[in-house]
Amino acid sequence: MNDTEIEFNADDFIGAVKDVRDHASGKRKITMRTSKLRLPKKPAPMSPAQITALRRDLKMSQPVFARMLNVGAGTAASWESGRRRPSGPALKILRIAQKHPEALMEMQDS
Repeated sequence: MNDTEIEFNADDFIGAVKDVRDHASGKRKITMRTSKLRLPKKPAPMSPAQITALRRDLKMSQPVFARMLNVGAGTAASWESGRRRPSGPALKILRIAQKHPEALMEMQDS
């Protein structure tokens, strides 16, 4: 067992408890300055075949798939044909739909 003594600082502890209380009550938000968060990696690119497979697994036509992703039907078709590649928020949503297809369907209820 490690015999290293830990110094307890009551002021630091009380400050931390107040920070948690303020965040939970909505008085304080989490920011990059106030918190150390492990940010997620950027999603890996998806190939046209992966996008087509995802749409088929969801049993959706291209227009319905596009509507569920809030993109134009031409955009979804161009992803599947390889003319364009999804990036940014669209790629993130595709990856979420791939891992948790129910999340895409739940977005309809909102």
